Amino acid sequence: MIERVNPPSLYQSPAFSQGTIAPAGRTLYIGGQNGNDAEGNMVTGMPAQVKQALANVQAVLAAAGATPDDVAKLTIYLDRRVDPREAYAAAVEAWGRHRTALTAMMVAGLAVPGALVEIEAIASLPA
Repeated sequence: MIERVNPPSLYQSPAFSQGTIAPAGRTLYIGGQNGNDAEGNMVTGMPAQVKQALANVQAVLAAAGATPDDVAKLTIYLDRRVDPREAYAAAVEAWGRHRTALTAMMVAGLAVPGALVEIEAIASLPA
């Protein structure tokens, strides 16, 4: 199980942790997931892309026998045209209150045509 580290001297976010400690063992690295559905079609709109990208992350977790609670770190890349507050709201709705360590970045663009978001994750697999 991932241990959450939130020193009282730092901001106490309801959505993410300032740090995480993953137990030693097997680690799952989930490559960047975009808002593509199972057929490879990009869903329309930024909130839908965020939700689909997180659904894709969760599908990889499930295939490895893990859950969002096993995620030690998420990295979210947002196209510079995206309103980060709107993306955050969509992410909280799709991800829930799994308080993992999180880095979000605004980027000039993403490699997949039409993509507005890309999300990668690192998870500690259960024994």
